[in-house]
Order: sequence, then structure tokens, then C-alpha cells
Amino acid sequence: MTYKSLVNKAQKGNEQAFIELLQHEKVKLYKMAYLYMKNETDALDIVQETVARAFANIHAVKEPDYFSTWLTKICINTALESIRKNNKIIYMEQPIPEIAEDLALDEKMDLLEAIEQLDEKYKTVIILKYYQDLPVKDIAELLNCPQGTVKTNIHRAIQQLKKQVLKGGSQYGEQY
Repeated sequence: MTYKSLVNKAQKGNEQAFIELLQHEKVKLYKMAYLYMKNETDALDIVQETVARAFANIHAVKEPDYFSTWLTKICINTALESIRKNNKIIYMEQPIPEIAEDLALDEKMDLLEAIEQLDEKYKTVIILKYYQDLPVKDIAELLNCPQGTVKTNIHRAIQQLKKQVLKGGSQYGEQY
């Protein structure tokens, strides 16, 4: 069964089709939520809320090929809403597995801490570009902004990350 037909069936009320769609997306959703929430419990809460919102609004998907993008957008908005609502400081409990595996642990922590300090718009484009491997075009659609804005935000985020890592006294500064 194709992805498109699953979305169409889910829109017609087929719960099994919706569950099958989620099977393809669950790991990506969890990683996205974890990057924002920084702990397993809150990330799982965000995923659960995302699934509930998606199920309630599946009829709103206009183009079945963009179901994944639509779901990711719900996840990001749910996480940001939760952060704003709770207005809490988020601390990194542990490094995220499978991200930047070629970096040493200290480098991973420096990078993750630097990403945490970015403004939301920069943090979001970095996560979508480098952790979700989305092309600029898809990020622009997801965030409802021009591709040029996405490219600019990625560039600015990278510049800020370089400054953060260098400022942190990293011995890796000469590589940049």
C-alpha cells in the first residue's frame, strides 16, 4: 500500500491506516521532540500530543505526499507551545544518540549546548536541516517562509554556533 493511499484512507476514518502512517514517522517524531524537550518524559508527552492533534486534524492534509512534513510541523509547534507554556529552562540530560557520531563526546556536548542557546528560528532550521535531513525547499514549506529566509537563517545559525563553540574555549577552534 502506498503512502498516498494510506493518507487517503486515514482521512476517510481508517484508524489502521493512520497507525501504519505513524509507524513510519514515530522515530523521527520522537527525535524531534527530544531535541526540543531534552528529556524522555517530556518528549513522549509531545509525541502523544502530536499524534492526538494529527488524528483529530488528518482531514486538513491537503497533499498526501506532504503528510510527513505536516506531522513534523505539528510536532515542532507542540514542542514550542509546551516550552512557552511552561516557560522553563531545559537542561540536556544526556547526549542524543546517533547524532554527530563521528564527533568526540566533548564535541557533541559543546555542539548540543550551543544549539540549545540559539534563538528558536535558528534552532529549528538547524534541527530540520542537519538532524532531520530535510532540504531547504521542504523546510521553507514546513515553516511557511521563503527559501531565501531559510538559507539565511541556516547561515546565521552556523555562524552563531561557530562563535559559541569557539567562545567556549574549545580546542577545536582552528578547524573553523
